[in-house]
Amino acid sequence: MTEGPILPPLPPSGGGGDDPIFTQKFQHQPVGARVPEKIGRGVLSTGQLILDTPKEFVIDFLQALTRPPQIVARVVMAPTTMGELINALRDNIAKYTNPFGPPPPLHVPPNPPRPTIQEIYEQFKLPEELYSGQYANSVLIGHSAAEFCFDFITGFYPHAAVSARVFVSAPHGPRMLDAFSAAFANFQKRHQQPPQQPPDR
Repeated sequence: MTEGPILPPLPPSGGGGDDPIFTQKFQHQPVGARVPEKIGRGVLSTGQLILDTPKEFVIDFLQALTRPPQIVARVVMAPTTMGELINALRDNIAKYTNPFGPPPPLHVPPNPPRPTIQEIYEQFKLPEELYSGQYANSVLIGHSAAEFCFDFITGFYPHAAVSARVFVSAPHGPRMLDAFSAAFANFQKRHQQPPQQPPDR
């Protein structure tokens, strides 16, 4: 999964400073990820807010069941990982449909109010420990008849670890897929550079 150089120890002083430094490639294929105790129980999300910059996506998982409403997890990922998340969620919804049928529709009121980003962040409490979010470069998705589970994983050498675990109800799955897909399409329109033409000779 990861590939990079390993630098050997520097030679002792006076041992011939002209010796070359060798590099060696390594490959790390984690078959699983450690789950820290504080992450294991996960958090329940009833909505998501998706932000992006030219370099990353930020997903804020909201929970409106408590008062005041809170942001219960913030996940930061590269655009490539966001694309992989969308494909994995689409595949997982298809696998859900085989034994259980399509996820039940999520009932929303007609013409719900559309608050601005500022209004949402004024309403939802962002705990200080979530300011910087949790970085993820891969995701595992599972499901039961009632819910989907997202394990966001930070896969750095030597051990991969789950950095955030989020549960959503089954009706939220297709809605999340639509929201993630729309956000990714908008990102590509706004941030991705068109292919560069070779200069005229």
